[in-house]
Amino acid sequence: MKSIYQLKKEIVDVGRRTYERGYVASNDGNISARLDESKVLITPTGVSKGFMRPEDLVLVDYDGNVLSQGKRPSSEVFMHLCIYKERPDVNSICHAHPVYATGHAVAGLSLEKCVLPEVIIVLGGIPLVEYGEPGTEEFFKPVLKYLKDHDAFLLQNHGALTIGSDVLNAYHKMETLEHFARISYIAQQLGGVHVLPRDDVEQLIDARARYGVPATAVCQTCDSPGGESCEIYQGASATTNHNANLKPSGSTDIDRERLVKMVTEAVLKKLG
Repeated sequence: MKSIYQLKKEIVDVGRRTYERGYVASNDGNISARLDESKVLITPTGVSKGFMRPEDLVLVDYDGNVLSQGKRPSSEVFMHLCIYKERPDVNSICHAHPVYATGHAVAGLSLEKCVLPEVIIVLGGIPLVEYGEPGTEEFFKPVLKYLKDHDAFLLQNHGALTIGSDVLNAYHKMETLEHFARISYIAQQLGGVHVLPRDDVEQLIDARARYGVPATAVCQTCDSPGGESCEIYQGASATTNHNANLKPSGSTDIDRERLVKMVTEAVLKKLG
């Protein structure tokens, strides 16, 4: 486990990055990190993520009791604590309102299509979670049904949520989510989003499992009334049970196997 000083520094640094990249405005968003088996550090309410100091961070126990003096914890503290209880592998949580991802959430659009290799490897799918009133139990309860198999979420009419093995990992997943949302938006303006064919997606999923990337959602491509769509579903059995429905979205002259291999190696190198 990292020291409380290390975690405070990491949260402050990530808060500044989140603010500078425009993922939050004013005092929006919240970031937390698991200190040990009984305590969590979380950002304070009413403080901009771009101007936090280490002493601003709040220490709480898993019942939400404040253990430090000074600031009050984020109003979403119980969402963070619930996620830590449900996912022992998660050590940090990042909640923000990045523009393109939040735009998808407001439009009622998930980011579950299998489009970008790095997103499939790092995140699997990004489901759209039903709306709940911020600051209440109804806000995070809908997240729970997706929590087992996903590491990134769009929160309907609200924002985005990512979870990770440490503070930087959770933040990097937010970057990946927003990057994908922006690309998806641009692709839609240019004529549509083309999903990856079955064979390419299977290679990417195999690579994720082989290298121990923690996202566990698997891929299923199915027919929809509007044509072909590639969706991420929960459960390891989905690929086996539904691969018969997978169909290529089109042909290309690019050597797909070589392309997938190159992108996979680049992503894994970035992940360290």
